[in-house]
Amino acid sequence: MPISMPFSARLITALTVTAGCAIAAAQPGTEIAQPKAKVASTAEGKKAMDELADARARSRNGGNAGKPVSSPNISAPSPALRRRAFDALRSHTSDPRLEERARAARKAGEAQLARDREEMSKRLAEALGLEAPSTMAVAQAVAPSAPGAWVPVLFVSSSMPLATLRTYAGQLERARGVLAFRGMPGGLTRVGPMAKLSAQILRLDPVCEGPACAMRDVQLIVDPILFRQHGVARVPALGMLPGDPTKPYCEREEEGPASARSGHLVYGDAALAGMLETYARLGGKEEGGMKAVLADILSKLGEPR
Repeated sequence: MPISMPFSARLITALTVTAGCAIAAAQPGTEIAQPKAKVASTAEGKKAMDELADARARSRNGGNAGKPVSSPNISAPSPALRRRAFDALRSHTSDPRLEERARAARKAGEAQLARDREEMSKRLAEALGLEAPSTMAVAQAVAPSAPGAWVPVLFVSSSMPLATLRTYAGQLERARGVLAFRGMPGGLTRVGPMAKLSAQILRLDPVCEGPACAMRDVQLIVDPILFRQHGVARVPALGMLPGDPTKPYCEREEEGPASARSGHLVYGDAALAGMLETYARLGGKEEGGMKAVLADILSKLGEPR
């Protein structure tokens, strides 16, 4: 039976469609899975965006206010990881250049700290009316030239009238003597009140204010040990000490002149010249070199100003 052309065309078309379906069935992972993955990714992205929008809305509305935030749970490192970390630390070698830079930085920091302390000391002296050069002059005022020199030391207190302390400072300046305090007003931890009192005592002009004020050339010391060594129970009290009573104890010799005590103490609110004369009558002239020292001091006190 002959086959007509239209039927053959329809047969070819049917075979082509059947082959195409067979090929599509043989490759399901390429043409069928891709649309599903795309749909899932789109859904997850939309869900994440919705959650972000909800979180921002709750944040604006204060929904999270007062809600505790859970701390992250950080798992402990494994023994192998810890071992690797410690091995790396042990194998690390320091760079000599870095150590040198660190030492240089430390020295520079210490030098800067010393400069800052000096600057703050100067500012404190200026604020209290003690100019820095004047402060150094006061600190170096009474320095006996000879190791065995006798220095008049007047034991006083900050509770004494300021006018009396100023008068004694003027007399001790001519006698090259020292004003000794047991402690400082406000306690030993506060330097400001003592510095202010020192400035008030040593100013030549009591109404002068500021760093330009002229100061007396008299040394003031705070020495509770000196009071205890001499058993000073009341002030003012005068003693004659050998050596330099302003020298720090760590620099004194244990058996040297600077550690010796005064042979006598003279009590009484009197002029310095009268106290020195009383000291001489008590036997001060018998001490080695004391007679000439007392005569020299009394002559200076008797000279007109």
